Amino acid sequence: MRAIWKGAVSFGLVSISVKLYSATEEKDIRFHQVHRADGGRIKYQRVCSLDGEQVSYDQIAKGYDVGGGEIVVLTDDDFKNLPLTSSRAIEVLEFVPNEQIDPILYDKAYFLEPDGAAGVKPYLLLREALENVDRVAVVKVALRQRETLATVRVHEGVLVLNTMLWPDEVREAAFDFLDDDVKLRPQEIKMAASLVDSMSGDFRPEEFTDSYREALQQVIDVKIGKKDTVVQPTTEEPIAPTIDLMAALRESVERARAARGGAPAPEDKRTGHATVTPIKKTAGAEPEQAEPAPKKAAARKAEPAKAGSGRAASATAASAKGGSAQGEAKKSTAKKTAAKKAPAKKAKAA
Repeated sequence: MRAIWKGAVSFGLVSISVKLYSATEEKDIRFHQVHRADGGRIKYQRVCSLDGEQVSYDQIAKGYDVGGGEIVVLTDDDFKNLPLTSSRAIEVLEFVPNEQIDPILYDKAYFLEPDGAAGVKPYLLLREALENVDRVAVVKVALRQRETLATVRVHEGVLVLNTMLWPDEVREAAFDFLDDDVKLRPQEIKMAASLVDSMSGDFRPEEFTDSYREALQQVIDVKIGKKDTVVQPTTEEPIAPTIDLMAALRESVERARAARGGAPAPEDKRTGHATVTPIKKTAGAEPEQAEPAPKKAAARKAEPAKAGSGRAASATAASAKGGSAQGEAKKSTAKKTAAKKAPAKKAKAA
């Protein structure tokens, strides 16, 4: 066990250094709220109701609701100035008979252990005195910044501190049936007393168990044994950035496809007799190029140019690459052109 508080029990001029331990523990099976689909833990955030912003612990203070929407804010400095004279002391007020304290006042129980060898002897003396007189000590103690009433009594050779509620914290049992005038017959009272007597016995707490908790634990064990029925929680890593990145990439791809489909490619914007075809076909298909003009038109234009210059003959030869008829026309044109140029050369020589 781990001590949760250190102080001293003081009565008269005697002071006993002690450590405080929680004497009880809850055995209830605890559950977490999880996402049914993947077993992920459900987390809660501290969000301000006014501005909607998430608030860290260092920005949180205690507020008292005055009413009418008004809140009085208290800081740590306000609590430091409160008079807690018994902040590190268990001050004994008086010793009273145990039966005079109504169990409804008891709250939580704590074990007291002597702190150091010097506190063992006075600790044992107080224990023996309480057992001999059959009384409990009424004390005041401050735990977790709150002063409370408590008792110190003996339990199995150890001093036990039981915190108590203040008397004004116990509600009044004001029920209407208490004022009703109901007559109970003596035979009924006798029969009820006989039933109580037949069910009387000594209290042995070890004989009582939590059957619901045991049955629930069996259900959990069966779930653990069947691996296929247990939802394995995923690692608690932030996945929001990955989702945002994938969404951004997907949107970028869609925008790129829309941009390519909405405007024609630069190589398709041609002039002349060619036809410009927009890109509206499936992705990856190459746009069809405009077919070149027919070659017959060029061949027909080359025939009248028999008396042309050498450039006309070269253009005719380059454009006429078709059938054998076009080849013969090219040869005859070249011979006639050479015959006309020959006399001119002889005249110059003379």
